[in-house]
Amino acid sequence: MVLEIAGLSPDEESVYALLVTFGRAGAADLAERDGMPVERMDRVLESLTAKGLASPTDGVPRLYQAAPPDVALLPRLKRSAEALDLAQHEAARLIESYRDTMRRRDAGQLLEVITGAEALRQHLRQIQTSVREEMLWFCKAQYVAMPSGSNTEEFEALARGVRYRVLYEKAFFDDEGAVDNVVAGVRAGEVARAVPQLPLRLAIADRAVAVFPLVAGGPHGSPEEPTTALVRDSNLLAALIALFERYWEDAVPLDVDDSGELSGTDGPAAPDALAPTDRRLLSLLVAGVADKAIASQMQLSRRTVQRRIQGMMERANAATRMQLAWQAARRGWL
Repeated sequence: MVLEIAGLSPDEESVYALLVTFGRAGAADLAERDGMPVERMDRVLESLTAKGLASPTDGVPRLYQAAPPDVALLPRLKRSAEALDLAQHEAARLIESYRDTMRRRDAGQLLEVITGAEALRQHLRQIQTSVREEMLWFCKAQYVAMPSGSNTEEFEALARGVRYRVLYEKAFFDDEGAVDNVVAGVRAGEVARAVPQLPLRLAIADRAVAVFPLVAGGPHGSPEEPTTALVRDSNLLAALIALFERYWEDAVPLDVDDSGELSGTDGPAAPDALAPTDRRLLSLLVAGVADKAIASQMQLSRRTVQRRIQGMMERANAATRMQLAWQAARRGWL
């Protein structure tokens, strides 16, 4: 039933193939070759004629000839393929509509619990294989499911144009081989940044699905298998995306130079000379003290406090105060 998609029944396909093979033939001859009753053959030939796949002669006995396949079949196949595409799009729309309805009625459609490192690893690979536009990552130290350097799916996705934005916490670079693996990722197209610490592990694909831990797991967490959640379109997913963007805004970009050195982690750096006043001001700022309280404690005007903070930000090439705190730690200012 190869030609079923073109609208042919099994009998019609069989008889059409006979006509193509043997040229002109009558109903009786075709019935004998196919092992089909003559009355049934007559009906099949009439159907093929109505579909433009066969044409009869005017003589008696009537003979039939197959229409050229490129003329008779290809247009039908094209129309069938177009109809199939439309049907697939409509089915996809109905599936998504059904899922939206079920998500509103059943929380289980929004959040799927994943138990165990192997299951988590499979889900992370699967969402990267199917991602189309963008992956967002929080990379904490001490892996749970995917050791640093084992995520080959990232390189495959980068090669097909997927954008990766990855945030690494400072302790991540203490893991063996971590720096080399980050360098490889950046060279392949990954956009990487670093922050002092991340609140959780997180992967988000196309802003449509996220994977994150429900309970601690891994070397520094629970000794039990990790329990992870996969969450789809919901307010929780929107909150996770907002969390990522907030950390991304304050993070320090990671760059790879021509020699393969990675800058922006927490590499060794000679401490800059910082005035005692600025050092004390910076300590208060990092501790979370408000500008007004800093000014009061240091007996400075609020405007002077803000001017000194701005000066340190320019000196550290920091766009935000969070970046200033990160750079201050790297430069030995604290």
